[in-house]
Amino acid sequence: MKKTILLLTILAFSLQTNAQKINWISLNEALELQKAKPKKIMMDVYTNWCGPCKMLDRNTFQNKDVADYVNKNYYAVKFNGEGNETVNYKGTSYGNPNYDKTKKNRRNSSHNFASTIGINAYPTIVFMNENGDLIMPLRGYYNPNQLELYLKLFKDEEYKNITSKEQFEAYNKNFKPEFKLKKD
Repeated sequence: MKKTILLLTILAFSLQTNAQKINWISLNEALELQKAKPKKIMMDVYTNWCGPCKMLDRNTFQNKDVADYVNKNYYAVKFNGEGNETVNYKGTSYGNPNYDKTKKNRRNSSHNFASTIGINAYPTIVFMNENGDLIMPLRGYYNPNQLELYLKLFKDEEYKNITSKEQFEAYNKNFKPEFKLKKD
């Protein structure tokens, strides 16, 4: 019995240490860091009540390959689309004046910044360029291989060469995912 408990403890610890973490920061921090070291931003816009948001965190963002790639190539931002954080973006301060702290884990009012950039579904992954300009919002849940396509498309600026649906479909068809689907 003691050996079984010890084995389970070791196994649980090894699984926990193998899970990779993305270095999440606020949008304000990312925009400030861009001034000294320009880098694209990948922003996870979530809510506390959103089931697919939790799946994205668990299944995609904790994937070792995703975390390594994002940490190396992007400033990773976590932003609660219904939270009360103040965001300073392009000379304007955004908040959530109708935020109700009693609804912290339920549907709440939409944050003004989320509304300004057109977020109306969760999760949404927003990509921004090195100047903090919006590239594209990506709505919904994506597994590691699905997200890999977009991470590389934007990082390598291939999106600038795609001007039609047919060109994107060809890019997608020829894309060879490299991320492993397991977390470890």
